Parts: sequence; C-alpha cells; structure tokens
Amino acid sequence: MSIWDFSGQTTQLLINNQIKRPSALLRKSLEITLELQVHGFSEFLAEQDGKVDERVGYNNSSSFNYSGSIKTNGSSDWTVTYPTSTNSLAFFSGHRQVVFLGLKGMQNLGNTCFMNSAIQCLAHTSKLTDYFLDDYKKEINWENPLGMKGGLAVAFGDLLRKLWTPGSSSISPTIFKQRLATFAPQFSGYNQHDSQEFLAFLLDGLHEDLNRVKDKPYIEGKDSEGRPDVEVAEECWQNHMARNDSIIVDISQGQYRSTLVCPICKKSSITFDPFMYLSLPLPSTTMRKMTLTILGADGVCTPSPVVVTVPKCGRLKDLIDTLSSACSLRNDETLILAEIYNNTIFKIFDDPTRSLDSIRDNDTLVAYRLSKESESSKAPLVEFDHRREKTPEGFSYFQKPSPWSLFGTPLVARLSDISDGFSLHNLFMTLVNPFLKQVEVLLDDYDERVISNEDSGMEYAMSPTKCTEDSDNETEDDGQHIIPDFRFYLDDKEIRMDDTFAVSDFSYSTIPVNVCWSEQMIAKYGSWMLNPLQKVFNPMEGSEESVPLYKCLESFLKEEPLGPDDMWDCPDCKMPRQATKKLDLWRLPEILIVHLKRFSYGRWFKNKLETYVDFPIDELDLSSYLSYDDGKHSKHYVLYAISNHYGGMGGGHYTAFVDHGHGNWYEFDDQRVLPISKEKIRSAAAYVLFYRRVT
Repeated sequence: MSIWDFSGQTTQLLINNQIKRPSALLRKSLEITLELQVHGFSEFLAEQDGKVDERVGYNNSSSFNYSGSIKTNGSSDWTVTYPTSTNSLAFFSGHRQVVFLGLKGMQNLGNTCFMNSAIQCLAHTSKLTDYFLDDYKKEINWENPLGMKGGLAVAFGDLLRKLWTPGSSSISPTIFKQRLATFAPQFSGYNQHDSQEFLAFLLDGLHEDLNRVKDKPYIEGKDSEGRPDVEVAEECWQNHMARNDSIIVDISQGQYRSTLVCPICKKSSITFDPFMYLSLPLPSTTMRKMTLTILGADGVCTPSPVVVTVPKCGRLKDLIDTLSSACSLRNDETLILAEIYNNTIFKIFDDPTRSLDSIRDNDTLVAYRLSKESESSKAPLVEFDHRREKTPEGFSYFQKPSPWSLFGTPLVARLSDISDGFSLHNLFMTLVNPFLKQVEVLLDDYDERVISNEDSGMEYAMSPTKCTEDSDNETEDDGQHIIPDFRFYLDDKEIRMDDTFAVSDFSYSTIPVNVCWSEQMIAKYGSWMLNPLQKVFNPMEGSEESVPLYKCLESFLKEEPLGPDDMWDCPDCKMPRQATKKLDLWRLPEILIVHLKRFSYGRWFKNKLETYVDFPIDELDLSSYLSYDDGKHSKHYVLYAISNHYGGMGGGHYTAFVDHGHGNWYEFDDQRVLPISKEKIRSAAAYVLFYRRVT
C-alpha cells in the first residue's frame, strides 16, 4: 500500500508500513492518492471522484486508488482500505462503516433473475474473477468462427468489473443483456429462462471467445484397440486440448469414461469425453404421494383431506381405487374427481385410462362422494358455485347482486328428485349443513324460522321461504315479509322458490348454479368455506422425499440400458442394439458444477421435482467415485455457491447463495444482498451447486 501527496510536488508519504516523510503527515487538507495492491485481482482500477479508469494491469495483482482530500483530523470520505480474504475487500468510510467488495446486487430488468443468479455464482468463482480482472483481453480469440468475436467475453468482463468495484449497492446488467441478446436471440425479451441453460451457454460462449487455439486441427479418433484405459484417456484429453484450450477448460472441465456393451454379442466400446458440469437425476421411488379433499353429499360428513400413494406412471383408475379404499366407499357410492381452479370446477376427470402425469403437484383436486347413478336414471350433476355479495349502503337486497366474486369450494350433488326452486334450495342446505357454525334464531326482524327436518334430523339456520317480486302483497297468514337465506342463479337468471323445472329440461351433464351469499350468512358457517384447499403436493409442508447428493451421483453413474430411440450401432452385429451404458468419473475439474435435474418432462406436461437433496457443504468426497487416481489432485471439494429456484415450471424465481469468505454466506436476491446463516443454505430450492477443489 502506498500513499502519495499531490498537494505540491508529487511525494511518496508511505509505502507498506514505512512512513517516508513523517512531518508531511501532520499537514492538513492533503491532496493524496491511496494505492492498494491486492493479490488475486489483476487489473489496475483507479477511482477519481467516483469514476473508474481502466489502465494497464499488473501481473497477479491489482490496485485500487483513491484521490481526494483527506484531513489529518480523521474526517474523510475513505480513510483506510485493506484485504480481508480471497476476492474480498473492505473499505472504512468516514463513519467507520465497513463496506465489502463483491456484495453488489443486480437489478431485475424483468424476469432476469435466472441470469442474476448464475452470474453471481460465477462472480464468486475466485480464479475466474481473477482472470477477468486481469489482462484477459490478450487471450481473446477474435477470429474463432464458433465464438462471438470476443463480444461475450468483453461484456462479461465489464460486468464482473462493475460487481467488484466500490460504489453503489447494486448495478444494472442492461448492457450485458443487450449484448447477450445479439449473440443468443433466445435470451432477448423478458421471458423467464432456466439458469442452468443460461449458465451452459455462457460458459460455452466464454470458452470459444477465449480459446487459445487459433486454428483447430482435424484429429481423427482412434479405437482403443485393447490399450490400457490410462493411455487412451490421456490421448483423448490431449486431443481435446489440441482444439480447446481456455480458462474455462482450465478450471471447469473434467473427463468421464463411457462404456457401451452390446446385449447380444457382448461387444464393448469405451470412449472418454469431456464434461463441463454433472447433470444429476433425482432418484425417487416409482410411487407418488397425492393429497385430495373428499366432499360428501349426505349433509353429515365434513370435508377431509386424504393422502394416498399411487404409481407415478399410473392411470386415473389407480387413483380412484386407492381413494375408494382410503375413504371406505360403499357399493352404492361413487367418486367424481375434479380440479378446482379460481373457486370453480376447472375440469372433471372422467376417463379412467387418463395418465396421472397430467395431474401436477400444484393442482387442487376434490373427490365428490356421490350416490351411484342408476342405469335407468341419467340425472345430471348440479354444481353450486359460491359468490360473495357485498351490499353497498342503500342497496336493495332484491336488486341483482353487484359486485360479487367467487369464493370457497364448489359443492356437487345429483339433480334427481328436483322439481322446483324450493327443492333446489333444500338440496343446497343439505350440502352446506356440515359447515354450519351454529343455529341462530332471529327474532328482531324475522319470524322464528328454525325448522326441524324430520327425515334427516338436521336443523337449518334459516329455512327456505318463498320470495317473489309481488311479495309485498302478503296474505294475512304470512304475518310479515321474510327475506331468503340464499339467492340462486342459472345463466344469470334468478331461480325463485316457486320456479318449476324438470331434469329433462337440461341437456348438459353438469348444471352450474351460482349461489349468492350475504356476509351475514357467511358468518353463520365455519371458516372452512373460506380456506384454500390443499395442493396435490405442497413442498412447503415438507419434502416428498430426501436423498443425499451421493445417491444422485450413483444414479447418474449406474449402468442402464439405452432407450429404444437411442440405439447403438454395434460394429460386430452390424445392426442397432439397445446396449447398456455405464459412466465413470475419470478426471475431475478444479471447479465442479453440479446440476440437479429438478424439471421432469412427461407426455402431457412439464413438472418440477421438489425433492430435498442433502448435499455436503464442507466436505464433498469423490474418492470412491473416481475410476482413476493420478495421485496428483485432491478428490475433496467444498461448496461455495448455489443457484436456487423457487416455484413451478415456466416461472418461479431464482436467487443465489454465496460464500464470501471465512464461511460468511450471503443471499443474492436480484438487487437485495443479505447475510444468511450457513445452516439455512440447504433447501429443496437448490438447483445448481458450485464446488471448488480443496488442495
């Protein structure tokens, strides 16, 4: 560290711990420059009145300069700078507040959290950051037809420089994103993308932009011809390096051995291929847990969530059979499965051969327990959708309700033996009876209207009463005007108590009836009507299963047959064979990137696996998974960054957890950067893990 006096003639006041001119330090209002060289940063950065000037860099070090007025009484803008850890600097401000470098957030430009998350992880990959803060431009391959003419490397280097320069608490990656879009149109616009797919493109692009090989030679692959694997592997690696040599290859590429065996003639083929990251499957059982809510139509049973276990690749019939057993379904009963969305029935599952793949974890399913339909009777279903009415002041109850909105869970029953509005009202009152909070008798404005139903033994809070437009002309027997409990609408037309209709009047299988509730009636029923239903699977209530990272690795390396669409042309059989394939780790990189394959793709949909992966933080030992040990490199790794994904497919949100040195972890959530305890970085949201080798 050096301090220079520019008040008069240029004078060096201090170098490291040696004060060269003690008397000069007693002067006030010195115009000085503070120069700090930190090993590990390789570009000379000068800060002059808050502006950064890029200059020629030093080898293996960089300098941060401050020029300004520093008063010897201790008040200043910046008084001391010092190194704290690898890739970490701290500044003491005039108020003695420590400001750490490398803790800058990135603004979200509109669904760019996937990019922010991946970049923050790379920005804290020390050797990569050192490289880009040094004189990296001398290695740009301007002519590589597979690269971006250095454009991607320069854009990324400028972005890293901004992240590691003192200043504001966050930066805008607008320029980087604009340049990125010119090289990769798929990242233009503001759609959400996969952070791992972005990471793969970025690393590949940086490699080609920084490839030290200017002219790639043509290399013809040779058969192993029975040679030792060590010899063949080294030959393959050197062939790879002859065409691919960059900082990306140096730190993040490894090599695995791939063995194919023909199931007929047992012919084997061994190849050695490079890898940039390990995409590990999440092993799971062939079964799946699903939560559904069962609703009865007898007016007695309260709704109950049921958790069942069904085959992941099963059919709807498997789910219905399992549910029937779980709820002790009688022979004269049946289950109608429906998906609830926005407080109404979105779809009814009526095809028993339908694949369960079509049901997603975040769907909401209800099983309606109804009486079986007889062969002679084809009674349609009636669906009661609840609408909440908020009556403005001075608004007549007999006017058409407005405004209103859907709430609660639809109720379903068969429309048999329904002949008028009165019987429809009774049917609804039977369905909502289990939700009744208490029986109230209103005597102030209404007659006593609690009627005992002798057949069912139930009591209603308020019995259904006829209410017509000419209800003002009441008979003497009526006594007084009575307001109805609920109001029913079919196709925006109100169903009154004395309206008559026949089942044959309806040509569709499900009749949607809107039931308007007053706030007074909502208060009389239990809160279950207002509570949301449980999802098919809710990861917030606990992971479906937990697996160690080692098990994911074992699943990735296990021998398995190729798919029918991925046959191997056996050289001995002279025809395609469904060979078995076995992968083995052969050469490990310095930076190991592990991608957890959380997104699964079925025939009907895409889905995210919320499996909790128990991954090591301080000690990832790959000794037992490495097929070849050269005795030169460690097989032990420590975790230093995580790219997280929260939410489902096609959306959600990405963040990053980063170790900033000495076990101090931080959460990078776009522009927000906050410390996080080491104990909280493990979660079911972990998507891409970054490990560095322990030497």
